[in-house]
Amino acid sequence: MNRIILIGNGFDLAHGLPTRYEDFMNWYWDCWLRNLMMCHNRTLSDGLCTFSIKVSQGQDTWHSLIWQFGYTFNAPKGVEFVNALIADKDKFDVSQSVLLNRICKSIKEKNWVDIENEYYTLLKESISNPKIGCSPLELNSQLQQILHLLTQYLSLLNLNGFSCNDSISQIISEPIKFGDIAVSSYNSFYEHCNYWANQNRYTLYKQLNAFDVQMDQALAIREEVDNFLQNAVAKYPDGSLVVTDITKIPGQLLRPINTVLLSFNYTQITDCYSQVCRLYANHIHGDLTNPTNMIFGYGDELDESYKEFLRNNDNEYLKNIKSIRYLESPNYRGMLQFTESAPYQVYIMGHSCGNSDRTLLNTLFEHRNCVSIKPYYHKKEDGSDNYLEIVQNICRNFTDMKLMRDRVVNKTFCEPLPQTTTNGTIDKR
Repeated sequence: MNRIILIGNGFDLAHGLPTRYEDFMNWYWDCWLRNLMMCHNRTLSDGLCTFSIKVSQGQDTWHSLIWQFGYTFNAPKGVEFVNALIADKDKFDVSQSVLLNRICKSIKEKNWVDIENEYYTLLKESISNPKIGCSPLELNSQLQQILHLLTQYLSLLNLNGFSCNDSISQIISEPIKFGDIAVSSYNSFYEHCNYWANQNRYTLYKQLNAFDVQMDQALAIREEVDNFLQNAVAKYPDGSLVVTDITKIPGQLLRPINTVLLSFNYTQITDCYSQVCRLYANHIHGDLTNPTNMIFGYGDELDESYKEFLRNNDNEYLKNIKSIRYLESPNYRGMLQFTESAPYQVYIMGHSCGNSDRTLLNTLFEHRNCVSIKPYYHKKEDGSDNYLEIVQNICRNFTDMKLMRDRVVNKTFCEPLPQTTTNGTIDKR
């Protein structure tokens, strides 16, 4: 039995990194303030936003105006400065692209934003309402500009001194728990147990030594395994062995045979864990080492609007659909090969399981080899948590609700994702 660990942005947040889209937008406005400080014109644009001085105020350029206000030496936060300009419509004109406007509106009204979801919403609206003021071609151009800026922002992450969270490392490599397994998949668990019972001593000891343990611990574990094989395993006439009491199986033998970290993030934190835990990391959406191959868009083939995209004879509607972009790299095929190789359980760490990845998640969750789906939820300071929210999102990735109720691990057996607060910052440059 194997394990797939879904790594989402909440994983980076759990390590203290400012990787929310709101953090990114705050950085974007800080950049705007610095750019305006250096601007010797009355108008400046970056393709997403345009700032113009409408009325002469004794100074003719942004540089001179900001110098006059004293911001050169005591600059406010970029977002505060921009909001002040937007509010003063008589003196300034601030125009935003359709996508950027939606992003800012979401942050203002909900205090958070899902950029990929806002993009997809606009893409759908462009079919039924051409008056939104943005064609699919223009919308895709805006999304690519945002991805370019997001890449710059994430590249400023300072991971000097970063260390893996020991509690998370232990969870990644922990034994498979019978209580996590779907009722319909009990046979897969028993087969996993019998697999180890039928291995020779050399293979068993090699598996046990694959984990970092002291010699005295290794000897104790070997003794426990030997006792298990002598007292809780029966021999069939054909020579095969079968476990007679699964409650006596040593935890070391219940570890998954193979584990993959399936990362939806662009940062390299997942790679740190893959090295420490000696696992393979699959950056399904690409990473910062090769920005041109990063996937940023939407992936929901189950949505009715997707059928409209296919009927529409305009490839711009499909340009940033993730399920199509997956064909540009071997990552998705590698994931499929892993799911086909053996039964697997899914751990969710920091992934909201929202609709932007619905196609891929449906493939994972409803696959015949999936034996359980276990969310590690976020526990908030007030004591509440988002377990139910994650499960609600997981539900949307299923077409078979009976299967969903069997495979999703109930909250009794789940726990919060461990948090770290001092691992990384953004370089201010």
